[in-house]
Amino acid sequence: MGLSLCIAGAGKSLVVAATAFTLSWTHSVERTEWRESWRLDASGLSVTEARVKGSGAGKEPGAGARLSGGWWVWSPTVPPLARLTLASSGATSSGWTLCHAGGCMTLGVEPGDSTTLSACP
Repeated sequence: MGLSLCIAGAGKSLVVAATAFTLSWTHSVERTEWRESWRLDASGLSVTEARVKGSGAGKEPGAGARLSGGWWVWSPTVPPLARLTLASSGATSSGWTLCHAGGCMTLGVEPGDSTTLSACP
């Protein structure tokens, strides 16, 4: 059986049949978009690419970043995570957008909302 992504937050849980997804959000200070591409495999959740529209307060491009179509793009070098927790500060105008082959959903819209992404057991 293949891996699935488990999403838990706000007292609910959801299973998504996806092993690749993107997360995007609006930076709370600079008000520009940040996007990350993720994959799920036996080792956990791995970020494969990050991109940010511009640079500034708390959102400097990573090592090896290149400018492409107005986005700073790079491949982060961090180990796989067992889980990823998204926390909503309330300082942004929207939550996190998670997109996969089957569609998109918004997570963590309300201040204080917390959402955890992990491989389903």
